Amino acid sequence: MIEVSGLSHHYGSRCALSDLSLALGRGLHMLLGPNGAGKSTLFSLLTRLTPIQQGEISLLGEVPSRQTMAKLGMVFQQNTLDLDLTVGQNLSYYGALHGYSKKQSLEKAAPLLAHFSLTDRLNDKVRTLNGGHRRRTELVRSLMHSPSILLLDEPTSGLDPKARASLSEAVRSLCEQQPLCVLWATHLIEEVGDHDDVLILHRGTLRAHNKASELRALHQHPTLAKVFATLTADNEGDGR
Repeated sequence: MIEVSGLSHHYGSRCALSDLSLALGRGLHMLLGPNGAGKSTLFSLLTRLTPIQQGEISLLGEVPSRQTMAKLGMVFQQNTLDLDLTVGQNLSYYGALHGYSKKQSLEKAAPLLAHFSLTDRLNDKVRTLNGGHRRRTELVRSLMHSPSILLLDEPTSGLDPKARASLSEAVRSLCEQQPLCVLWATHLIEEVGDHDDVLILHRGTLRAHNKASELRALHQHPTLAKVFATLTADNEGDGR
């Protein structure tokens, strides 16, 4: 569902991505890398916010187009909700961008609001919500147009451990219920499960791609943290 071939990107003389290639299908994929590994640059290229300098990207078997991008959902690292609107108003505004009426938007959002335990927050202004509920609202918004691909760029940034665990559980449950390809970028190793598909990105290059348990066995380390430390030993990344 996501294919990248020979992708390279530079900011002046600094290399953010170097000859990156990967292929991802349905399910949850954890993109693990230290700050500056190139995770956000990859997301900017996947969403066409940044033009490709070198290499190719294919989404759902196609070169990204306006039609393809309509099948993409995104949660950015920074909160992008309007704090002075209610949860329902934020969702209705986003739905209108996809051609939905207010009624249609709320109908599409209803099962997602229930899944993320937000039904009773529909009429609350976003600024009254805690960080976890704001993130859940962003997830509902990103999913209400039924995308095939969901990109999560450090979605638990700024959340406490309990909120991070709750959000992770909700996303994993969603992956089991829907035919989604989810690429979750994080630098927090504790967010990665032992059976998760893991991509380790460092200095703009893909250092490893396998199940977490397989990576531990391959590198003969008791924990993924040890594997990660080995593969990112020089942790001063040039990417973004």
